[in-house]
Amino acid sequence: MSEFVLTLVQMDCFFGEPARNFARAEAFVAEAARRGSDLVVLPELWSTAYDLDNAAAHASPLANCAEEGGWFGRFAAMARANRVWLTGSLLERRGQQFYNTMAIYCPEGTLATAYSKIHLFQLMDEHRFLAPGQARALHDLPWGCTGLAICYDLRFPELFRRYALDGARLIVLPAEWPHPRRMHWRTLLRSRAIENQCFIAACNRVGTTQGTTFFGSSAVIDPWGETLVEGGETEALLTARIDLETVDATRAKIPIFADRRPELY
Repeated sequence: MSEFVLTLVQMDCFFGEPARNFARAEAFVAEAARRGSDLVVLPELWSTAYDLDNAAAHASPLANCAEEGGWFGRFAAMARANRVWLTGSLLERRGQQFYNTMAIYCPEGTLATAYSKIHLFQLMDEHRFLAPGQARALHDLPWGCTGLAICYDLRFPELFRRYALDGARLIVLPAEWPHPRRMHWRTLLRSRAIENQCFIAACNRVGTTQGTTFFGSSAVIDPWGETLVEGGETEALLTARIDLETVDATRAKIPIFADRRPELY
């Protein structure tokens, strides 16, 4: 199966209010499931926004299933209740450290894989509160090999090329990307899709937190750099049907991977 339906949940995220954000996300995910979505993507740190000063109060251990509880457990329960593959990033507690961690839960509510943000964004003080992830994350979802990245990772093409070389045909990226860098966001999404000949599904939040405004513009970009769906600056559910065979056809038409000369790079 290479064809599936994906929905990006472009939502506002209320600062430091996980219970309120979870209640709203649950309604959005239920509507995405009603639309027949197979994979639903929420933004980066959607349950708390950038309330990193209170990471100790908000973070919970990564849960393998709903029964393990905590915020990740509730996220797993959301996937199970709606019978969808579900992802987005939350604050993870691991010992005495905190991580910005993207989990993918399967329709049975069990953990498929997780990725902790490798590149921490100093302009939003992530490095002061969070530990960086130490590994990439690829997973063979039912429709194809999928790579995970978060927000600022988009500025590091090496990560995306590594995913493509390792077989990724889709890369999913939740974000909190603010004004005034909307042009960067839109350009980089298309660049990563075109140069790696893969789909990019990027879910950015909207709304204003502590004087910072987030512009949305969540999008699904195909391997040719064409936009399948793109949001504006208000809350929206953005749904697209994706056929990953397009990746294979694109790579056959312009064989950039066969023409690489890494020994000279």
